[in-house]
Amino acid sequence: MTIRGFHHVAIICSNYEKSKQFYVEILGASIIEETFRKERNSYKLDLRIGTRSQIELFSFPDPPERPSYPEACGLRHLAFAVDNLDTMVKELTQKGVEVEPIRIDELTNKRFTFFQDPDGLPLEFYEV
Repeated sequence: MTIRGFHHVAIICSNYEKSKQFYVEILGASIIEETFRKERNSYKLDLRIGTRSQIELFSFPDPPERPSYPEACGLRHLAFAVDNLDTMVKELTQKGVEVEPIRIDELTNKRFTFFQDPDGLPLEFYEV
């Protein structure tokens, strides 16, 4: 058995239009397909990240809030690989996104920082 990598990450949002705008206009994801599922009163938005990765953005009526930040059991955060962290931080801040100070990974000596999506999901830019 060989795992080839991650196909997608699924995210449930509380405000579909706000999250769609964040991932497409602020982070630069491209839309693969947008589907409204009438029986669930729910959208599913497939987004391309980079050349191979995808995010599935779901909306559901009244989803429960995230239990804590970011130490809840389960997915801790989603990290995006970037070539130039300074450029990415500058672009985010120019678009009104609050970004934590840049830190150094003590194990790899790589630079990284965290920010949040509209629902407070912790996201990371990791310089490769």
